[in-house]
Amino acid sequence: MGYLDKLVGRYKHLRSMRELDKVYACEYALVGFGSHCTANLLPAIQYLQLPLKYVCCTSERKAALISRKYGGIKGTTSLQDLLNDKSIAGVFVATRPQFHFQIASEVIKTGKALFIEKPPCETENELNALTDSAKLYGPAAVVVGFQRRFAPATQILLKRLKSEYTHHYHYRYLTGHYPEGDALLELFIHPLDYVTFLFGQAKVKSAETIACKGGGQTLFLILEHRGVTGMLELSTAYSWQHAQERLSINTNKGHYVLDRMEQLNFIPCSSSVFGVPMEKVFRRNTPVVSLYGRNGFVPTISNNQLVSQGFLSEIETFADSVEGRSEANNAFGLESIRLVYALMAEIRAYTGKERKRFTFI
Repeated sequence: MGYLDKLVGRYKHLRSMRELDKVYACEYALVGFGSHCTANLLPAIQYLQLPLKYVCCTSERKAALISRKYGGIKGTTSLQDLLNDKSIAGVFVATRPQFHFQIASEVIKTGKALFIEKPPCETENELNALTDSAKLYGPAAVVVGFQRRFAPATQILLKRLKSEYTHHYHYRYLTGHYPEGDALLELFIHPLDYVTFLFGQAKVKSAETIACKGGGQTLFLILEHRGVTGMLELSTAYSWQHAQERLSINTNKGHYVLDRMEQLNFIPCSSSVFGVPMEKVFRRNTPVVSLYGRNGFVPTISNNQLVSQGFLSEIETFADSVEGRSEANNAFGLESIRLVYALMAEIRAYTGKERKRFTFI
């Protein structure tokens, strides 16, 4: 028993020392201070103990309150102040989507590393302009904040899908009304990016938009990837209180179900003899393998939604690139999102030719 206690104690000591040894030395700035910043990005930045020097916002009163509440952080309304500060190595940008392109362009021109929230721009032409600027003023790291790519469930899913043949998938992404912006660019871009990230380039096989009286809209899509067909229901005609995100993937080995990045299950294929499914002949319980799920009982960082949703990992990936702990590459940069912008352009062209159908909700 004494040996086991020493072994456990040694493991805990090494784990603690490893965490304490990971110190970030470069200084950072945050542009934007809305609800997404305060609820998701700032907690991740603070957990990693990134030296945050500036927070830039549009309100002078808010800037003063930021300086008062967060010790060591300077609240400012001047973007140029932080861009001209040579001590700033990386800039987080998370403002209103319509301002992202302009701010991102200015950050890239200074040679500073950029973390840009989605969407980084509105059109393919703007994306090309940002990509060209990044090549011209590089090689500073650029990371686009599609946090689902960084989620633990995504890493498990990617690894397993590499060794399987995917037949098709079904994706439901359902929220409440979204009157404040472009639903395709600001909401539906999440699932569209996720399927291009998992399955590669997609072409629109079929698309129909239903505009509902009351303000909601639903987009039905059938996408064709290389050897994989997907059916998507993307909608703002449901509820924010009961928002849903569920991805089902059918492969040659079984069926995956991913629920809001919080739970990933796998149901193996049932055996058959001469085409007769054995589960209809012999009544047996169908096994469900839990590949990932948050443990709500133990309040550790790994069971926090900042981890399960991918926010912590995306910030850490960016900071590691800035600090030189990992090589900057295009895996999560501007080049990596060309497929989703091409897909959105095709969806707009496709649905623009069709007459919208109205219904009651």
